[in-house]
Amino acid sequence: MRLVFMGSPDFAVPALRALAGAGHEVVAVYCQPPRPAGRGQTLQPCPVQKAAEDLGLPVRYPAKLRGNAEALAEFQALGAEAAIVAAYGLILPRAWLETPRRGCINIHASLLPRWRGAAPIHAAILAGDAETGITIMQMDEGLDTGPMLMQGRVTIGPADRLSQIHDALAEIGARLILRVLDENPPPVPQPEDGATYAARLTRADGRIDWTKPAAAILRQIRAFDPWPGTFTTLGADTLKVLDAEVVSGEGTAGMVLDDRLTIACGEDALRILKLQRAGRAPMAAGDFLRGLPLPVGTQLGP
Repeated sequence: MRLVFMGSPDFAVPALRALAGAGHEVVAVYCQPPRPAGRGQTLQPCPVQKAAEDLGLPVRYPAKLRGNAEALAEFQALGAEAAIVAAYGLILPRAWLETPRRGCINIHASLLPRWRGAAPIHAAILAGDAETGITIMQMDEGLDTGPMLMQGRVTIGPADRLSQIHDALAEIGARLILRVLDENPPPVPQPEDGATYAARLTRADGRIDWTKPAAAILRQIRAFDPWPGTFTTLGADTLKVLDAEVVSGEGTAGMVLDDRLTIACGEDALRILKLQRAGRAPMAAGDFLRGLPLPVGTQLGP
């Protein structure tokens, strides 16, 4: 099938490779433009661009789509039967959605209508959901509101982190998109009830609120690893919390309770097992305390 692929991050790469490997004719790959990165701030291509170039596929990265008549004309001239979209990063206007004969088909990382929006995997772990999944949907002008074509599920274990669920869903999405293109299942409208929204995250969302239950903070650590990360403050220092466990304990929220870096929370306590100071390497809590002992009663956070 003659296809256009539209995606940018690592999540989209397995689907692109699967489509090319299955013999589909990917006539163009659309992704986010290279961005400055690293200490030298040199331009770095996104993962999908790297994968597309490895596959010998032409890459396009218009800065915007809405009002971009030239880019639309180029898209229409491709004559694609369908456009496959996976975390592209730009909203597709109606004219783009209506160009391919089979429309634009999205690989979305949740069991719609739960967790529409930009950060569905983070949201599912953060909320304590027992499962999440992939929904292949026919795109419309709404935010992840189009009819569903196929779903696949994955269990979220009590120790699973963002990277594990992310990678599992990316592989499921790659398998399901091949099935959808082959089987052409009928679209099913999303249920009207049960819709939730996963807003775009920022670095500030990683700040720990110690008044929350310890279990909720532990889910935050799992959901935000590796990005945006989960952190607290010690005076002027920022401490990134990498691993922890829920334990019994009570006290003023954010207070150090013992010599094992156990921190009082709104409910129970959180024992930090691994952390990282700004500009330093990650370390076990014991190693951290040998270099910087924190007396009982030390207050973390704002």
